[in-house]
Amino acid sequence: MQWLASRGIAADWPAHGIPRTIHVDNGAEFHARAFERACGEHRIDLTYRPPGTPRFGGHIERLIGTMMGAVHLIPGSHFSNIRERGDLDPEAEAVTTLRELETYLALEIVGSYHARIHKALDLPPVAAWNARVGDIAVRRPPDPRQFLIDFLPSEERTLQRDGLHLFHIRYWSDELRWLVGRDRSGLTVKYDPRDLSCVFVAAGQGYLEARPADRTRPAIALWEHRAAVRTLREQGRRAVDEGLIFSTILAQRALIDEATRTTKAMRRDAARRAHLASTKMIDVTAEAGPLGDDEPLQLPYFVVEEWDD
Repeated sequence: MQWLASRGIAADWPAHGIPRTIHVDNGAEFHARAFERACGEHRIDLTYRPPGTPRFGGHIERLIGTMMGAVHLIPGSHFSNIRERGDLDPEAEAVTTLRELETYLALEIVGSYHARIHKALDLPPVAAWNARVGDIAVRRPPDPRQFLIDFLPSEERTLQRDGLHLFHIRYWSDELRWLVGRDRSGLTVKYDPRDLSCVFVAAGQGYLEARPADRTRPAIALWEHRAAVRTLREQGRRAVDEGLIFSTILAQRALIDEATRTTKAMRRDAARRAHLASTKMIDVTAEAGPLGDDEPLQLPYFVVEEWDD
């Protein structure tokens, strides 16, 4: 409910709980160490689809097809193939951010899919859930925050005297002090690729939060970090450091913001000039045929109001 509320969705999504089994294909993300380890910790059985057997994923593929039918209505959709796309330029037409897309899909699920008759169930999915939920024991994570962190990707790092170093960023937390006198090698550091402003260090049965030692650093995403490092490498920088990375990211953000403002201004000005390309507001072309050299130009007569002094 909190996830829906944070996106301004006032709707009910009753399905919840930790699944007993997750059926997955053989994508790299499902063989990731963090994913397999978290499933094991929470007693979730992983069932992989046999290679070369797409029929095993029929149910989820059908659901994905239903959802993509709604997604293709959004400006900027790439569509399923080139024929459907036609002359559309998705990059130029795209208007939706990732967060807005998440909200759009959530509305499609809770507002349409849950209430629509499911052919296999012969009733709406939400009705099927409500009818059966009382007959089973639903497992819930005791700590939702830790449950989420368990599934985040991780790296092994050694705690140095000045903190933890991850993605060329130095992280520190006063809570890490008690680890300094212990074995500081092989610490598991979890991170959210969408936001590197905080990492989570495994300690005992939970996690400690660590943030950039320089608290003036803005929040960045991993893709921004990688783009900045790539840019610096292309400029011939063999060694990169935290300061260079953040200054590059801020410069890239400034360029994007300026381009966005320019694009919006160009689109606005183009819209204001659109009428000029079709018909003239006042046609001052004389109706007479070709004029001789001695014939005066005859302009059309317009009805005007006359005002007395």
